[in-house]
Amino acid sequence: MSENNQNNINTKDFLIGSLIGGIVGAATALLMAPKSGKELRSDINEQASVVKDKTMQFRETAMEKGTEFANRAKDKSSSVYKQVSDQSSNVINKIKETRDNMKNNADSEDSYDEMLDQADQDVEKFQEDLGRDLTEDNNEYVNAPDK
Repeated sequence: MSENNQNNINTKDFLIGSLIGGIVGAATALLMAPKSGKELRSDINEQASVVKDKTMQFRETAMEKGTEFANRAKDKSSSVYKQVSDQSSNVINKIKETRDNMKNNADSEDSYDEMLDQADQDVEKFQEDLGRDLTEDNNEYVNAPDK
């Protein structure tokens, strides 16, 4: 994630630098060219219009990418929430089942130890399943193709 974040920062810095460099270069070229005042003003207006158009295109692209990212993050977070909710429900049901079995078999010490061992195994399985599910979701999100 840090590498992806660094890449986004580098891309952003590059785009800002390119925009500023283009503006400064265009202004320098216009001011250094031997032209009359009327021609110079006309060229400056044309270049300002070009810069305005490019800025609008950049803004639209940024808005589309931002919206796309927000939607993807929303989808993934709801998927993770559902998985955690389902897994939690499974654990709660297992705990209730184990508790009921313990109440029914409270006479036998061996049965009690067996149930505790089973409960420990169920909790470990839940942790493994949840970790695997979250890792798979994260990999899907990180490897998702950009549109």
